Amino acid sequence: MIMDRASRRSLVREYLTYLQVEKGLAGNSLESYRRDLARLEDWAARAGKRVEELARTDLREWIASLSREGLAPRSVSRATSAARGFYRFLMLDGHIKRHPAEDLDTPQANAYLPRYLSEDEMERVLSAPDTATEEGLRDRAMLELMYASGLRISELISLKPSDVDMDAGLLSCHGKGSKERRIPIGKSATRWLELYRAARLSRSRTHDPRLFVNSLGAPLTRQSVWLTIKRYSERAGLENVSPHTLRHSFATHLLQRGADSRSVQSLLGHSDISTTQIYTHMTDLHLRATYNRHHPRAQATGGSETKDDEG
Repeated sequence: MIMDRASRRSLVREYLTYLQVEKGLAGNSLESYRRDLARLEDWAARAGKRVEELARTDLREWIASLSREGLAPRSVSRATSAARGFYRFLMLDGHIKRHPAEDLDTPQANAYLPRYLSEDEMERVLSAPDTATEEGLRDRAMLELMYASGLRISELISLKPSDVDMDAGLLSCHGKGSKERRIPIGKSATRWLELYRAARLSRSRTHDPRLFVNSLGAPLTRQSVWLTIKRYSERAGLENVSPHTLRHSFATHLLQRGADSRSVQSLLGHSDISTTQIYTHMTDLHLRATYNRHHPRAQATGGSETKDDEG
């Protein structure tokens, strides 16, 4: 049976009462728990779910939303700890059968959290250009390609038509240090590129060897790409979106959907895996998943419960 909002809040109230009465939590600490769990409830309501229905993937999205809202890493970690304690309470009290918040990754206090868009936000930006116009068609192809490949802005504007193998769905580019890498691109980006290239070839005044050019046939500049992305993101109701935001979104969405860090490192052209690992703040660690699947004692419990997650 679907609970109304008042009923959904009762489990949180039960937990807060437990912290106050049985754990003797001080007023300030209790208020912090109340505030953090209210954030969780509000997020769940917007997602159309009850807090006890949220899965591990939902909680990763919730933590990502806290970071995108500008919450400090320390505050995000505190909110995550409150959620762990709450779900441990629900499990011990028989409301749920599995602990969805156990071993969630949270940002370190001094961690840099890259700005990225959710999949829905990214879709709004991609749909913003008017593809009935030549400029809109070019811009849609450019946005699709940036999101499909994670290209840096310097790599994008230096692309030549010959760098894209439409049949194989592969892109060749030269990144930092002139290192060449090949990146697979999806069917959506390939389709829009084909439409753009057909329109581009129909214009006899276009002679520049670069793939993306302006209405006069001259190559796009870094500044023009920045302004283009800014214009479409604002049209989609978003602020502070840059070319690097699309690169961050590319990497984060891959990891959220199960890609391993080494593969994403190769796609991004990072020489050091530690640079790629800034994106793993919202993903399951590949090693943890492998360990839990294969080690015979991964799910075994021994000794008494710790009290850290219960306040």
